[in-house]
Amino acid sequence: MSTIPFYIVDVFGEKKYAGNQLAVFRHTADLPQTLLQQIANETNFAETTFIASDEQVNGGYNVRIFTPDTEVPFAGHPSLGTAFIIQKEIEQRSDQEEHGDSGSTVVLNLGVGQIPVAPDSSGKLWMKQNPPQFGRTADAAVIAEILGISPDELEPDYPVQEVSTGLASIIVPLRSLEAVHSCRINPIAYERFLADAFRANLLVFCRETVHEDNDLHVRVFCEDSGFPEDAATGSANGNLAGYLLKYEVLGSSRLQYRVEQGYMIGRPSLIHVNAEKIDDQFAISVGGLVHQVARGEWIIE
Repeated sequence: MSTIPFYIVDVFGEKKYAGNQLAVFRHTADLPQTLLQQIANETNFAETTFIASDEQVNGGYNVRIFTPDTEVPFAGHPSLGTAFIIQKEIEQRSDQEEHGDSGSTVVLNLGVGQIPVAPDSSGKLWMKQNPPQFGRTADAAVIAEILGISPDELEPDYPVQEVSTGLASIIVPLRSLEAVHSCRINPIAYERFLADAFRANLLVFCRETVHEDNDLHVRVFCEDSGFPEDAATGSANGNLAGYLLKYEVLGSSRLQYRVEQGYMIGRPSLIHVNAEKIDDQFAISVGGLVHQVARGEWIIE
C-alpha cells in the first residue's frame, strides 16, 4: 500500500478551528493531475496544496494549488499554510511549535512565479504579493443585483473594479456593516455576470467592524470555485490593498491595518496587511497566524 504524508492547518485564525482550513500534501511530483484534483475534491477545502518534493528547484519549492474544481496559479492562505508546513516538517525548524519561527524566508514556486513567505518574531507569516493589475470597472446596479442589496448600499465615491495580484477579485465598497452582512448571492445574476468575461471572486468591504481593534470588515464570495464564501482570503485582501492605495480610500499611501473576515460562516479570521505606494510602485504584504490541526497518511493505492 502506497501512502503520502498530509497535514491540516488553519490559516489566519487567532486560534485552532478558526481561520481558513488547508490540506497540504508532500511527495506529489509523480502523481497525475487527475488524482491531485480528486484529492482536492475529497478534502473539499477552499484550497488544497501539493508540494512536489522536499528538494528545492531554483531556490524554491514547487507547489500546486487546487480548489475542489480546478487548479489555480496563486492563492493567499495556501501560500502561508504551505510555507508553515515546509518550515516545520521539511526544514524541521523547531523554535516554535505552534507558529512559524523568526527564521529565513521560504520561497514557493507557484503558477504566478516565485512567492516569498517570511516569518516574523510574533509568529505571523507574511507573503509579498505581486504588483496589482487594475482591470475593468463594473456597473454598481449589476453588482447590487448579484449581492441582493440596494444600489444605495454601495459607496458612491469609489468604483467597483477588478483587481489582481495573481488571482482576480471584484472589489465592492459598501457603506455599512449591515450592508455587508445583508449580502446574499443571486446565482442567476452571478452566472450572467461571469458570462460577461469577468472571472473573479467578489470582495465586499466596509470600514465598520465587529471588533473595534480591526480596521475593515470583509466578505469574499467564490460561487464559481465550488464553495459560496471564503473564510479568509489572502490573495483577495492583497487585491483590496492595491485598490485602497490607488483610490486613497484610507487617506494614505502607506497602510498598516487589520481585516476581519469569515464571521458570517463561523470561521472568524484576522488578516494583517502592510502596503505602500510610491509613485506608481506598489508593495503589498499580507500576513497572519497558522495553526497545525492534524497530520496523517493518505492512501494512494
